[in-house]
Amino acid sequence: MANILIIYATTDGHTLKISEHLRQLIEQHDHQVTLMPVNDALNMNPEPFDKIVLGASIRYGKHGKQVYEYIKRNEHLLDSRPNAFFSVNVVARKPEKNQPETNPYLKKFLKQISWQPKELAVFAGKIDYQRYSFRDRQIIRLIMWMTKGPTDPETVVEFTDWKQVETFGQLVSNM
Repeated sequence: MANILIIYATTDGHTLKISEHLRQLIEQHDHQVTLMPVNDALNMNPEPFDKIVLGASIRYGKHGKQVYEYIKRNEHLLDSRPNAFFSVNVVARKPEKNQPETNPYLKKFLKQISWQPKELAVFAGKIDYQRYSFRDRQIIRLIMWMTKGPTDPETVVEFTDWKQVETFGQLVSNM
């Protein structure tokens, strides 16, 4: 049994939903899992955990600044344990961009940090126009129009491949 920390950075709640699903999957393998938002994780000592998983959403092409800060503060500790990183972004809805090797946001992120996660995953996110501010709704609709995605302002589409999440949960359990 391992003591596993899953840290998440979410913009609209979907990365939290994926993290909660991972927790349930991993706990089925008799591991203890602590789920924590990155802002809280910045102020705690991760030393007691056997494995650390970090998950972050993308907004306007970038992961949140807190994700970079967490990695910077804890890189040595992350490197000393089994670890994993997953990115949640809507571009991963496209089959040619839903793997760590092919997802442009994850590739860019890995070039910007010195930590090299031992395991990686990319999950397609969710579009929920009704939850966005007016400004975000308009910008995201423009991005979706340019990338041939859904643009109807009433649209709610979850693109996540939950089997892919389950596979990653198994991988984390076995690390």
